[in-house]
Amino acid sequence: MVSLRAEFSLLANLETDEVVSRSHVRDVRTPSGRTIALITLDNGRDHKRPNTLGPLTMIEFGETIEAQRERAKRGVIQGIAVTGKPFILAAGADLSQAQELPDRATAQQLPQLGHRVYSLLHDAGVPTFAFVNGMALGGGLEIALNANYRTVNAGAPRAFALPEISLGLVPGWGGATILPNLIGIENALKVIIENPLKQRVLDGQQLHDLGIVDEIFPGSTFLEQSIAWADRIIGGETRVDRKKIGMVEKAKWDVAVGIAKKTLESKIGTVPVAPYRALDIIKEAKKGDIQHGFELEDEALADLIVSDQFHASIYAFNLVQKRAKRPAGAPDKELAKPVSKVGIIGAGLMASQFALLFLRRLQVPVVITDLDQARVDAAIEGIHGEIDKLHGKGRIDEDTANRLKGLLSGTVDKADFADCDWVIEAVFEELTLKQDIFAEVEQHLSPEAVLATNTSSLSVEQIGAKLKHPERLVGFHFFNPVAIMPLVEVVKTPHTDDATLSTAMVTAKNLKKNAVITRDTPGFVVNRVLAKMLGEAMHAVEQGTPFETVVAAARPLGLPMDPFVLLDLVGLKVGAHVLDTHHAAFPDRFFQSDALHALAEANVLVEKDSKGEPKGIDKRALKIVGKHIPKGATPYSEDELRNRLEEGLADEIKRMLDDDVVAAAEDIDLCMILGAAWPFHAGGATPYLDRVGASERAFGGTFHSPRIEGPKS
Repeated sequence: MVSLRAEFSLLANLETDEVVSRSHVRDVRTPSGRTIALITLDNGRDHKRPNTLGPLTMIEFGETIEAQRERAKRGVIQGIAVTGKPFILAAGADLSQAQELPDRATAQQLPQLGHRVYSLLHDAGVPTFAFVNGMALGGGLEIALNANYRTVNAGAPRAFALPEISLGLVPGWGGATILPNLIGIENALKVIIENPLKQRVLDGQQLHDLGIVDEIFPGSTFLEQSIAWADRIIGGETRVDRKKIGMVEKAKWDVAVGIAKKTLESKIGTVPVAPYRALDIIKEAKKGDIQHGFELEDEALADLIVSDQFHASIYAFNLVQKRAKRPAGAPDKELAKPVSKVGIIGAGLMASQFALLFLRRLQVPVVITDLDQARVDAAIEGIHGEIDKLHGKGRIDEDTANRLKGLLSGTVDKADFADCDWVIEAVFEELTLKQDIFAEVEQHLSPEAVLATNTSSLSVEQIGAKLKHPERLVGFHFFNPVAIMPLVEVVKTPHTDDATLSTAMVTAKNLKKNAVITRDTPGFVVNRVLAKMLGEAMHAVEQGTPFETVVAAARPLGLPMDPFVLLDLVGLKVGAHVLDTHHAAFPDRFFQSDALHALAEANVLVEKDSKGEPKGIDKRALKIVGKHIPKGATPYSEDELRNRLEEGLADEIKRMLDDDVVAAAEDIDLCMILGAAWPFHAGGATPYLDRVGASERAFGGTFHSPRIEGPKS
């Protein structure tokens, strides 16, 4: 028999720095006196470095299972079980190794190796078990799916998922084929398609309720009870009842897949490849031909691993997982001042969102103020209502709800801000108003207090022009909705001192937000990039370009919504203000739009269906824009406009980097991913612009060398 190392020599002979998860075997005696070979995956690192499944790990794992199968033939053991080091089974395939695969032929061996190894658990001569003691993502969860029987630790952290499509791949070691026939088509679509897109993971109870695992045991006795249960399975004393996939389920299979496809098209468009390849495999799983399904997985993974989208996704993943946690330019966190009370200026929707976020995350007193007590009281009542909703949904308990309400107060007297360590404003985007408010509040604050502005477009330095101590002012720009969007742009002025900047960065972390430091410049990062794109889109329709052509030209960017739906979402008045601000700052590169102002006045742009979903441009909007198209205007073709969009973005981002708005192109991409939902499969803005040649056309170079793309051989 050919050894695994010889069979998969292309992978085995790669020069890599893989951290190998070893397969440690020990024989376990069951209560009845049987013997189970227990394989424990362990990479020898602490909990910060989960087990991962690279080629060498998989080869050793397969060799270990083969050895136990031989022992089973001789009657030495009566079962084979797999588990992991404490609270971790495996965090899936080692994607850093997948990135290094040089060509498609080598890439195809990776899914084939996974199927070859995991298939050893299907018919081993004795029952096989997966004791899912903790984190099981992707290929880690697929270990369990390929075993005959499965248990899960009820006390394990919530860390179970098949997240592959969010990374430009498919569950390719059996997940896309096995799961639909295990838990039903609708549940499988949620786990494989819906959950990754919403960044949802499952807990142990959900794994059990869905039928992914057969039994759930408490953490304190998990292994002991799993072994005893396995003993009863081997002895025939316990039987497992699983979901029956009958004719009714098969009858709705294609319809469910079709609905999922239409939903994907409406939510993420058709540029991402992986979700649709996964749907193709899931659809075929209806036939129940597991070998055919595995062959489809092999082909899909081989194609995707060498694709630009996968390599861009890993770049984006690393930004979010690593760079976001170590922000460029952040001062020593030891310089940060303590924040024991928060003041919020304003009592509108944004201010109320701030209050709730600071209450929940910092659990310190929060005081809000506005022009009159009625507004303050209304805001407090609204925040109390939101706290009650959290309690009603089980997100917080009753004691926490009462404590949060008790920490909130309101006032119209700025002197009540005297003991605040952190004061943030959320008032109208008017420079004089913000200047006057901060000047008024500053006189009541201690010298140590930090002032933060949530401005999205005004100069932070100018906002602090009337302050006695401008060094205490920092920009702290959230994105809406505040509770959900993970980015905060922390804006440093020439006066902001390190203690203030450090306090802002630590506060953002404590709020569970990702912070990127930007220079004080119009639009900072996200709004400046979006203003470029939206300004080009509005200019195009004002030149007579059909809306449909603009949408088509922007589609390859892969954004979750077209420019006009985005404008509608952010608000037409806000969008017009952002374009005006950028045109005033950079009149040679940014368009202002009279048509957008007219649309904002009429409050009309996107037509929506009964569910509030966009379905095109409103006819009234077409008439309004038509009035702003000058005679003799020349519409753009789709290709012309696409080039304008791409080259304009490349040029503007290069200028931002040359002007030290942020430290590196990676920070631009991190901002766009976290603040504007720029898709993982594009890698953010700059890898895409490099790949399509826009960087070369705009400034004769690239943002990344080498480009972030798949191998071309």
